[in-house]
Parts: sequence; structure tokens; C-alpha cells
Amino acid sequence: MPTIVYDTGALLAAEHRSPDFLALHDELTAARVRPTVPVVVLAQAWRGGPQHQISRVLTGCDIVPDDQHIGRAAGVACAAAGTADIVDAIVVATAVRLQAPIVTSDPGDLTHITDSIGVKVRLYPV
Repeated sequence: MPTIVYDTGALLAAEHRSPDFLALHDELTAARVRPTVPVVVLAQAWRGGPQHQISRVLTGCDIVPDDQHIGRAAGVACAAAGTADIVDAIVVATAVRLQAPIVTSDPGDLTHITDSIGVKVRLYPV
């Protein structure tokens, strides 16, 4: 089944009821695309309390744990890009592993990481 990776900005777009993001999410799930959310993305976006829109979006997603391979790949990506943003690096490493595009509010930073490690990942800005 095809997938797409959501970064923190995608979940925050859901919480802010971004019409563009919500339409994209509904289109993806209607096409039986199950978005992937790295657990660190959920941790970065979740602030407790009722976050109804994030919760609604997450029901159609797979939340994936990180493992040592993703951790190592993210560390290499951080070193190559000269960044300390481990969440962005994990999003990129996850997308590379799954050969999936990313929905992001931060295409500049993700492009910097992908360019630094010599990979191409399609980005959908929200």
C-alpha cells in the first residue's frame, strides 16, 4: 500500500484546520493511502488536552516507532546537513526508507537535508 510521511507541520496544519491540508488528507485516505507519522513527529506536535483535529487525522495514519537504522540514518543526515533538527532528519530517513513523499510546512529545511545526503524526496508543502 502506498504511503506518504507527515512531518510536525502537517499535524499542526490539521490542528489549525488548514483547508488545504485537510483536503489533501481526505483525498489521500479516500485513495487508500495511509500516511505514516514517525512517533517523534507526534511527540513534537502533541501538547496534551483535546487536540481533536490531530486525533481525527491520526485515526487514518500509521504511527511508526524509530529504530536504530532510522536513528543512525538521521544522525548521518544531521551531520551532513550541519543541523541539530533530529525530528526533520528522522522524517527524511523515514521517507527514504519507505520511498515516500513528505507533507511538510518546512520544505526548505527538508530540502537542505535531502540535498546534503544526496537523495531526492518529493515534498508537498502545507
